[in-house]
Amino acid sequence: MAADSKRNNSDAFESFAAVGDSFTEGVGDPGPDGAFVGWADRLAVLLSDQRAEHDFRYANLAVRGRLLDQIVEEQVPRVLELGPELVTFCAGGNDILRPGSDPDDVAARYEAAVADLTASVGTVLVCTGFDTRGMPVLRHLRGKIATYTAHVRAIADRYDCPVLDLWSLRSIQDRRAWGTDRLHLSPDGHTRVALRAAQVLGLEVCADPDQPWPPVAQRPAAAVRRDNIHWAREHLVPWIGRRLRGESSGDHVEPKRPDLLPL
Repeated sequence: MAADSKRNNSDAFESFAAVGDSFTEGVGDPGPDGAFVGWADRLAVLLSDQRAEHDFRYANLAVRGRLLDQIVEEQVPRVLELGPELVTFCAGGNDILRPGSDPDDVAARYEAAVADLTASVGTVLVCTGFDTRGMPVLRHLRGKIATYTAHVRAIADRYDCPVLDLWSLRSIQDRRAWGTDRLHLSPDGHTRVALRAAQVLGLEVCADPDQPWPPVAQRPAAAVRRDNIHWAREHLVPWIGRRLRGESSGDHVEPKRPDLLPL
C-alpha cells in the first residue's frame, strides 16, 4: 500500500470533490435523512478532522448508474470549475458490466479524463475494480475487471496518482461487506473502503480496514437457496430489466452535494 500513497499528511487537504457512480454516491449505505452516506462522505469526515473546524469543504457529484462518458461530460467540468485540492475519480465500472464492452477502450477514455483532471487538480485519487471471484453474476466478468484494473494502475503511474486498490482489499470480498442487492457495498463495506482511502492519502486511521471479520456459523444449504431466490427476484431481475429497457437507476437523480461546502 505504501507505493500507492503519493502524499504526506503534513499538509492536510482543504477541499475535496468526489466524482463517480453509485459506488461513490454511497448506494448501500443509507443515512438518517434518506440520502446515502458512503465511503466518500466518510473519507471527507476523516479529512476534515485534519483541519480546524469549518476549514474544510466537500462536494460529492457522483450519481448512481452513470457511465464513464456521462461522468466525464456531467461531473468533470464541474470539478474543474470548483477547483478542489483533492478529487477521487472512480468511473468505468458500469461500462465494464455492459455486454460487449471493451476494457481497453474504456481505459483509453478514462485516461483522457485523468489527464484533464491532473492538469488542473493537485491530487487525483483513482480506484481499481473489485475482485468479483466470489460474487454471483459478476464473477464471470472477473477477467474484464482485472484487465481494466491493470489499466487503471498503469494510468496512475503515468500521471502520478494515488491508487485506492479495491482489488487487493481482501476484507471487502466477505459477503458482509456487501448489501442485500449484492451489487453495492454495505455500511461496513463503505467504512472499510473509506479507511483504506484515508491510509492511501497518508492519514492515520483508528482501525485496520483489512482486519478479519468475526467468524460466523455456516448456514444450512436450504437457507442459502432461499436467500438466493429472494435476491434474484428482488434485485437481479429488476437490474436485468432496466438494462433491457435502456433505463438507469440514476435517471432523474441529481448529485447530493454539488457545491464545495463546509463539512
